[in-house]
Amino acid sequence: MGSFNTSFWEGFLLLGFSDWPQLEPILFVFIFIFYSLTLFGNTTIITLSILDPQLHTPMYFFLCHLSFLDLCYTTCTVPQLLINLHGLDRTISYGRCVAQLFITLALGSTECVLLVVMAFDRYAAVCRPLHYTTIMHSQLCHILATISWLGGLVNSLIQSSLMMAMPLCGLRLMNHFFCEMPVFLKLACEDKNGTEAKMFVARAIILIVPAALILGSYVHIVQAVLRVKSTTGRRKAFGTCGSHLLVVSLFYGSAIYTYLQPKSSYSESKGKFAALFYTIISPMLNPVIYTLRNKDVKEALRKLLGIGRASG
Repeated sequence: MGSFNTSFWEGFLLLGFSDWPQLEPILFVFIFIFYSLTLFGNTTIITLSILDPQLHTPMYFFLCHLSFLDLCYTTCTVPQLLINLHGLDRTISYGRCVAQLFITLALGSTECVLLVVMAFDRYAAVCRPLHYTTIMHSQLCHILATISWLGGLVNSLIQSSLMMAMPLCGLRLMNHFFCEMPVFLKLACEDKNGTEAKMFVARAIILIVPAALILGSYVHIVQAVLRVKSTTGRRKAFGTCGSHLLVVSLFYGSAIYTYLQPKSSYSESKGKFAALFYTIISPMLNPVIYTLRNKDVKEALRKLLGIGRASG
């Protein structure tokens, strides 16, 4: 196939789920509901974390950043998907596609680093409880949050630049519902400069290294919790850390499946459904996972709504 010169006035046709037309109306309804719940849940977390002084702690400071990330990520991808599913317009300009690729990569990479920071916060809370306030002081929290955002931005700049340097071949059809890196790679011509290998290394670093650090921190956390004699103390520690570990499993599981496959074995059909998981399901579940049975958040919500203090 010959390469084509995609200029900014040209674009791509996002096929989305058009190969399953019978599923499109059902997906539209469910995705609209999930997106609405994502907006409501994450906005509520951010509002409560800002307004309630009881939630001015490192844990909720980082959770506020995670909720903002989820809001941005879903808003960058889901409205396009809803338009796609409604069949109004399946095209996307080259400029918008590149912008979407860059933004989603930046937000996803930032979340990779932020989840490590949140794991460190849980490690300090469980393994160094007497020194927790000294370790996780306000200045360090802001530095760690800044590092997360800058790290995601730099990773996205590197990968997007490498991707844009690769010529594209064949038809301008994307078998996906948004402009994602593995789909772009499917359109790339023969890689003569080893660009794909460089990009794979960058993706592996941003996914494997944080996952390994989180796993290591939880080994220490479990060891510390098992030394706690009080059953109530163990339950509280596992409850606090279990929510973060569940979020990590959902995020990294789907991301590693999608981004650490070689181009030759990447399935576009399976990739679309995996992308649904980390663009819609995971951001919707994050507020529920973190706030379910959380007395601090429930109390803050009651105060905000003027319901009164919870009993017990």
